[in-house]
Amino acid sequence: MFDYAAMTTRNIGFVSEAEQKRLRSTPVFVCGVGGMGGACLMALVRAGVSRLVIADLDDFEVSNFNRQLFATLDTAGRHKAEASRDQCLRINPEAEIEVLGGDWPDHLDRVLETAKIVINGTDDLVASLRLYRAGRAHGATVIDAYAAPLPSVYVTRPGDPTPEERLGYPTRGKAIEAVTDADRAASFLREAEHVMLHSSSRHHIDLALAGEVAAGRRSRMSFAPMVITTGMLMAYEAIRLATGRPGGADCRGWFLNVHKPRVERPLPAPLAALLRPVVRRALRRMTGG
Repeated sequence: MFDYAAMTTRNIGFVSEAEQKRLRSTPVFVCGVGGMGGACLMALVRAGVSRLVIADLDDFEVSNFNRQLFATLDTAGRHKAEASRDQCLRINPEAEIEVLGGDWPDHLDRVLETAKIVINGTDDLVASLRLYRAGRAHGATVIDAYAAPLPSVYVTRPGDPTPEERLGYPTRGKAIEAVTDADRAASFLREAEHVMLHSSSRHHIDLALAGEVAAGRRSRMSFAPMVITTGMLMAYEAIRLATGRPGGADCRGWFLNVHKPRVERPLPAPLAALLRPVVRRALRRMTGG
């Protein structure tokens, strides 16, 4: 017989009883429940988060098995959010979990009226723009990670610059409907530039293959330890926000170098400005541009 107190009893000590009650009652929106989003969702459910809205466009497939925690032979071919909800309810049958599909943007304003913690588990520029713009309008905080071979996390609060502002995407001031494929490509390169400039990622990946990804000639690479670790970092930030604990990552975030190990934080602005032209030239060589 399920009992919430029994399920979460070993949490106490890491969190207080009062904080556990806040975890149970705080709404969280997880948009994208594949790799990082799915790992974050799994951690939140097992931590006792019980009010969730989860969204995804796709079905699970065999190529997801290498990294997505809810992807199994039992869920292959099923809608990701529906299958993930069913597995979450097998952990906590008392959880309230709303499932959204491809029409999730139509529900975004309603969802963000109550869910002030947003996990960006999408890998699409337009989806991310929707989340960040709506998040700011509704006073919600978005937890995200970079497209990097190192686990990373950053937290954008309502008053912070969004990634499109901070990284200089060409989408600034542009309507969602007007975003082009060229905008997508340029924005991805801006993110790649940030990753190369502020972390040692280039030492931990095949640069030739990474260049093909950056040029749009190859699908993005993913690896279970990196993806799942990133999801756990995102879950920690969501728990911090839900319990009201101070600190945590800021909107620039940080990278976890699991190979050294060490935390890698953004460089000081003068040094970044000095190195940026070098990184841009390296990116052009990588992509054949």
